[in-house]
Amino acid sequence: MTTDESLSRAEELLARLEAARGELDRLAKEENGSSERALEILSELSELAKSVEEELERAKRSAEADAQGS
Repeated sequence: MTTDESLSRAEELLARLEAARGELDRLAKEENGSSERALEILSELSELAKSVEEELERAKRSAEADAQGS
């Protein structure tokens, strides 16, 4: 995977993370918000954050490899 592909994937994951965070915010503002759904969203946020970190590490390694190969 190239640096650009990893960065693009990280951006997609960040967009999903932001959407999940927005859903959690909306849920928190509801009087009868589901605590079960909130826990699902928190779990999703955790997984997305890990995935973003992995993609950024992949992009970093790819960029370093490209720099060494130049």
